[in-house]
Amino acid sequence: MPGRATPRFGSVIFDCDSTLSAVEGIDELAGPRKPEIAALTAGAMRGDFPLEAVYGRRLAIIRPTRADIESLAQRYIAAAVTGAREVVAALREAGVEVGIVSGGLRPALLPLAEWLGIPEHRVAAVDLHFDARGDYAGYDDASPLAKSGGKRELLARWRPTLRAPVLLVGDGATDLEARPEVDVFVAFMGVVDRPGIAAAADMVVSVPSLLPVLDIVFASETLAPNSPSS
Repeated sequence: MPGRATPRFGSVIFDCDSTLSAVEGIDELAGPRKPEIAALTAGAMRGDFPLEAVYGRRLAIIRPTRADIESLAQRYIAAAVTGAREVVAALREAGVEVGIVSGGLRPALLPLAEWLGIPEHRVAAVDLHFDARGDYAGYDDASPLAKSGGKRELLARWRPTLRAPVLLVGDGATDLEARPEVDVFVAFMGVVDRPGIAAAADMVVSVPSLLPVLDIVFASETLAPNSPSS
């Protein structure tokens, strides 16, 4: 890539909700019960309680249909964070492997991943089940991504096949939990500011754009731990 330094990372893994897209998917599905669902989501992302305490509960309340998920997929794309598509394109052009690891719903994430140019085999999220009419029939409750510590478990599985070093970009407690399985964790606070997550991260992006990720990946010098990027 002319004009850019050699990338400092071989792989960059992104969270989705409030990172690649400026929405929390499960909250968008909640309709009139959004305040109730959003409170549960926010608590889990802050680390107030484990994700598994609310994951199935939220879906049982909402019972999203296949049509709801298709609508959410379009909402993810419409609300993509500034620079998301450009960042993914620049990373992949430079030979950096890009993936998504999310506690979100896989059928809703796949169209966003395709729009961004991220291959399907590098999209990890939670599958949903529908009946013949397209009504909600449960979720993959065996997925590690439906519980706390699941992103760390998933990245441990992926790690042997990822190009090193590995950079993780995310906004919540479930991302921070995965820190031991990556080389650097960047807290993206451009959508939701979670001070506890930012304080524990290696680096912080505090502006509502993912373009600073390119500065991190292509920096020619070593960046200071927990340094802000804007």
